Amino acid sequence: MAAEQVILITGCSSGIGRATAIEAAARGHRVFATARNPNDLADLERTPRLSSLRLDVTDTASIHEAVAQVRIRAGRLDALVSNAGYAQYGAIEEVTAEEWRAQFDANFLGAIETIRAVLPLMRQSGRGTIVIVSSVAGRLVIPFAAPYCASKHALEAVADALRVEAGAFGIRTVVVEPGPIETRFDERARSLVAPLLSRPGPYRELYAGAERAMEGDFQMGKRPATAVSRVVVHAIESRRPRARYRVGSMAKALIPLSRLLPSRWIDGLLRRSLGISSPR
Repeated sequence: MAAEQVILITGCSSGIGRATAIEAAARGHRVFATARNPNDLADLERTPRLSSLRLDVTDTASIHEAVAQVRIRAGRLDALVSNAGYAQYGAIEEVTAEEWRAQFDANFLGAIETIRAVLPLMRQSGRGTIVIVSSVAGRLVIPFAAPYCASKHALEAVADALRVEAGAFGIRTVVVEPGPIETRFDERARSLVAPLLSRPGPYRELYAGAERAMEGDFQMGKRPATAVSRVVVHAIESRRPRARYRVGSMAKALIPLSRLLPSRWIDGLLRRSLGISSPR
């Protein structure tokens, strides 16, 4: 069993965040699981070594209050798992400015603000691990999911800079890039896609193809959330974690492939998956 670490995790109401909280506590770590609505975490309070806190990544005050509570209760913070977020779907032309801002507030700016809040505490200790839960979409763009992909691409860039900047103080930065995962994330995605299918406009037929791809090709090698949680906890416990971990066959196959194939080929593969005819 690895030495106990104090771990703060965002987005624990379901999916990867919840699975990671349970996995880390089972491995003997002291876990602070957080969510926007603390009621979503009530059942986790029965888990030994696990406490719940309110943390809404779009509310700066709640971020700093949660970090302050960790400092008061545990005296230190060894690891942050930045996981909270959701996916905004739609054609770039049809996603509103407000929807773009909300996507980046939750997925990108919320992660940045949480990282900024924990860095002073880790720097005082001279060590720490920041795990950023990205996605295969952080390296490979999926049409009609540009807001989500863009927010994850931005996090990937931040991680590359943070790895060097915070590394000067003994703080490691790790990115985890899951492919399709069996979580309630898909349920929310479908609820956001459903209105698009009935929306009049030039993209209506294309949205139907995107929905079929979401149910078919884009679900290749779907894994349970525990597959990701094990990787996250392993990275925290590791003496020398890798900069990036890919989880699932889609992430392991398509991310390297996207770097090797010409963009025209990648576009063709995506068009076929979405049922879009090639341009004349």
